[in-house]
Amino acid sequence: MTYQAEISRTTPTAFLFLVDQSGSMQDTMENGKTKAQFVADVLNRTLATLITRCTKSEGTRDYFHVGVLGYSGSSADNGLAGALSSTVLHPISQIEAHPLRVEERTKRMDDGAGGLVNQSIKFPVWFEAKAGGGTPMCHAITRAAEELAGWCDANPDSYPPTVLHVTDGESTDGDPADLANQLQQIGTKDGTVLMFNLHVSTAGGDPAKFPTSDSGLPDSYAKLLFRMSSPLPPHLQKAAEEKGIKATMESRGFVYNGEIAEIVDFFDIGTRAAQLR
Repeated sequence: MTYQAEISRTTPTAFLFLVDQSGSMQDTMENGKTKAQFVADVLNRTLATLITRCTKSEGTRDYFHVGVLGYSGSSADNGLAGALSSTVLHPISQIEAHPLRVEERTKRMDDGAGGLVNQSIKFPVWFEAKAGGGTPMCHAITRAAEELAGWCDANPDSYPPTVLHVTDGESTDGDPADLANQLQQIGTKDGTVLMFNLHVSTAGGDPAKFPTSDSGLPDSYAKLLFRMSSPLPPHLQKAAEEKGIKATMESRGFVYNGEIAEIVDFFDIGTRAAQLR
């Protein structure tokens, strides 16, 4: 079976985040933040979580190579700046070493007596919120394929890369379906690239979490993103079930119109790889 390769420092895996930064990401969510700011916050928190998963007593082990591509206007560019701007994919230890800044934020915490208190926390920021212009999804997927083809050639024995794609609008540079299919033909000996799609929609309709078909989706674009999404491998089905989400062999890595907690879950489930060594 595929998607079972053990992940180690000599056989890492890769996570590539594709983030829509078009003008519609300026729309405000129910928590008062723009879509762009909320996605940036969740992505930064996800990067911190990936670092924690790789931290051992002697330091951070490079189990993961991680990159971000933000796309808007007519281009898809490296979403990480500063010391991380030269290449798209980086070992997780380099991500840890080079945040853009560390902010002080306030988090509501249990006070141990049935109440909540405000607590100041450190919040590293790697990825900045941005929104403006069109949605060049085809260009973004092509750029992702170029990056991951080279990575797979260099890491043929590894658990295959995972692409986590977040968008709220239709592609403005053509139909991305064939390109998404081509992306999912790239792979290692352990399987082909996994592509998961999160549709941050304001069009209404019932949320869909890792559905098995497109029958309940409200429009052709949501159905397109469903078809562009990879089936969940067994260990990710299990990760979804642990969060109370029904998942089967037919479930796709797709979330439509997710609420805030479901968006967080999408990133968490999507970045669960096989066993770390």
